[in-house]
This record gives sequence, structure tokens and C-alpha cells, in this order.
Amino acid sequence: MPINFHDDNNQNAYTTRTADPDWTRAVTQLIDIEKIHHAADIGCGGGIYSQALAEMGMPNVTGLDFSQAMINGAEANCQNNAQISFQTGNAYQTGIPDKTFDFILERALIHHLADLQSSCLEAHRVLNQEGTILIQDRTPADCLLKGTSHHIRGYIFSLFPRLAKTEIDRRYTSQQVVRALTLSGFADIETFTLWETRNKYASKEELFKDIRTRNGRSILHELTDHEVEHLVEHIDKQLNTDTIIEQDRWTIWKATKQR
Repeated sequence: MPINFHDDNNQNAYTTRTADPDWTRAVTQLIDIEKIHHAADIGCGGGIYSQALAEMGMPNVTGLDFSQAMINGAEANCQNNAQISFQTGNAYQTGIPDKTFDFILERALIHHLADLQSSCLEAHRVLNQEGTILIQDRTPADCLLKGTSHHIRGYIFSLFPRLAKTEIDRRYTSQQVVRALTLSGFADIETFTLWETRNKYASKEELFKDIRTRNGRSILHELTDHEVEHLVEHIDKQLNTDTIIEQDRWTIWKATKQR
């Protein structure tokens, strides 16, 4: 069954990693950090990327999530970062005043949203004039790439084709995202792809332990424990190396508020 983000047992499901340095470098090249006084991480989960934004030099970062359990995990994860605060709020109604933020990050959020247009309108409302939004998510094309020693996610869909449909149904195409941003008043829309390192494993057993926990992999909550073990066995047969650098391909949309 799908992951329950409101379950306290899942509050640490998205706190166990740190942002990849390649991700930080990519974002640094896309935005002018010196112009950002207040940033928002909407759909912050466990605060991994809220922490990354603070470490990049953004003096004030607000993480928002619709789940109090996720917020609890994020606060514990980022307790040593004084410039980060967290509050509950969803992507349609953040509860934030107009023109509060200079920058908004929405990473791995929009595939959870049924109404992309409303979320873009809300982001536009809470951004300052000339503020920037970065949306990062996987399109259907990103998700269904073939499984390799780097792209572990691909093995999930080759072994369980039913999940490919689940994944396609919940993902937006690049054209849909661009349209929603445009209709919401954003301009200067640019699209990029990024291979982001998810994790590095010294052995296959480390990878398999990560898969069994399902941490940070919401799609695996669609599988039974038996099916997860079947997936582990399948991946074990495919990989002929112990050291594994797991990567996922993402699409990033950058846009500016101009009206």
C-alpha cells in the first residue's frame, strides 16, 4: 500500500541521506545565492534539501510539509542549523503571506499533487517579484529508463511492470509543468536534466538493506515484503560489482516571477 506520510513510524523515511555535492553545484550554477534572503523548501520531507540550501549560504530557509510527522523528522534532522525553520502547510495553501520568499525549491513534490496548477499559483503568490522557483521531479521518461548498476530504480519497473503504470500515472510531463508555470504568471522558463547521485554503497548488502527499509523510495511501499525480497534477488543477479553509485535522472524547471 502507498506510504502514509502522516504515520509517525515514517518520520525518518526521508532523513537518512544528505544532498549530493553535484546537486549543490548544479543549483549554485542556476541561481544567484547572494540575492536570496529567504528561501522556501515546499514539500521538505525530512529536511535534507532544506539543510542543503542553508549550507549553500541562504540565511533563512523555511521548510514546509503537509505532514506533521515529516516536520518532526526534519526538525530533528536539522536541529543544528539555526537558520532553518519548519512549519506545516501544503503546496496549495502554505499559510505564508504574499511575497515572502526570494527562492522556492519544490523537489520530488509535484508527483504527489493532483492539481499542479494550484500549486504553481500558490508558489507565485508567496514569491517576491523577480523571485525564482526550481521544480525538480522525474518525468515518465526519466522514470522508465533501463536498470543498470547506476540506475537501480529501473530494475523495479522491469521486474514489476504494474508499477510502471503507477509511476506514469503520477508523473507530469515536461510540457505539463511548463504550461502550469506559464499560466501561473511565471516567465523565463528553462528546463534541465540532472543525473543526481542518490547514494554510494560499499557493498551490495548495504544497497539491499536500504531497499528493504524502503526509506526515501515511496514506490517500494506499493510492494509486499515478499516482492521486495524478490526485487533484492533480481538486482543481486544483475550486479557484478560490490561498490555501487546509485543515480537517478531528474528534470529541473527554473522560472521567474515577473508579474
